[in-house]
Amino acid sequence: MTHLDDRTMTSSGFYVSQEAPIVSDNPVPTPQAPAPDILRCAYMELIVTDLAASRQFYVDILGLYVTEEDDEVIYLRSTEEFIHHNLILRKGELAAVRAFSYRVRAPEDLDKAVAFYEELGCRVERRQEGFTKGIGDSVRVEDPLGFPYEFFHQSEHVERMSWRYDLHIPGELVRLDHFNQITPDVPRAVKYMQDLGFRVTEDIQDDEGTVYAAWMRRKPTVHDTAMTGGDGPRMHHVCFATHEKHNILAICDKLGALRRSDSIERGPGRHGVSNAFYLYLRDPDGHRVEVYTQDYYTGDPDNPVVTWDVHDNQRRDWWGNPVVPSWYTDGSLVLDLDGNPQPVIERTDNSEMAVTIGADGFSYTREGDQDGTYQGEASKGFKLGNQL
Repeated sequence: MTHLDDRTMTSSGFYVSQEAPIVSDNPVPTPQAPAPDILRCAYMELIVTDLAASRQFYVDILGLYVTEEDDEVIYLRSTEEFIHHNLILRKGELAAVRAFSYRVRAPEDLDKAVAFYEELGCRVERRQEGFTKGIGDSVRVEDPLGFPYEFFHQSEHVERMSWRYDLHIPGELVRLDHFNQITPDVPRAVKYMQDLGFRVTEDIQDDEGTVYAAWMRRKPTVHDTAMTGGDGPRMHHVCFATHEKHNILAICDKLGALRRSDSIERGPGRHGVSNAFYLYLRDPDGHRVEVYTQDYYTGDPDNPVVTWDVHDNQRRDWWGNPVVPSWYTDGSLVLDLDGNPQPVIERTDNSEMAVTIGADGFSYTREGDQDGTYQGEASKGFKLGNQL
């Protein structure tokens, strides 16, 4: 649950406050040990069942650069990256996420990570040689929410491809932007991530105090990860940024030309939350990939927190386009440190899909005018929410 005091309504129709108005009834204990100083999300390690099909999707279609590869694993990076990789595709029998990896500021932050998670009673492993190629001394943990987190500082440097315009494609993916995680208890997740040094930038709530999602950052953008309410722990998506909206449109056109439009799950469109232009894709294993551009700077210490009403029809898509149900229900399994899938726990709080889509839910474009959007005569026949 949460409290909703001290909020200010903006002319754009959402609220702002100075601190995230989110309180957990079941918090993860706050360790006495200091948290590691996290710089940014750095890479994700995915297990894929068909390495060739995944290579075609991520390299031939999306244009990520191959750093190294063999018959079992492919290390990929985006255009602006200088560390060894942003994405690992590792061949396996079960499609899942093996690691959400963050870079820390200094080598001593790895000692802090060990102490922080051991105090929480989490399983912790450390390898001086690293868990993957190109990455040095690393710590991997099964965090209190059930996610496999990694922390590292040292990485091999590789060529930054920003100046290789001869290799760029119209849909160039320039950097890893964020993760998105599915968890049953969003306030609990927020409190834990705040203890880890993250700050909330935006969230979705209702007037009863249910929190449906929260966006959290270390680097000065809208997020390095988001906590989305649902059955979890699962991975909702991994996101790469482009420079401009036209890059996203070019990806759509390319997928259409290749007769791969079924890879497009949602979009293109503009989010209300984050203000970014977006596209959601599904890779050959069903892992969700977002392509994203033009969010905003959040680095000032008094950056306002944005809170959206869950019934605001423009929170997920600024143009009011509805969200397809699979976007709410589907996600990738995550693995423990032994490579086994973590059990998925059902969310008991209200579902965002249930309270906003179809006959059992409602959304509005103009507050107080609910009958003029999803449920009223004006929307019948063309708003998807009325057709479900």
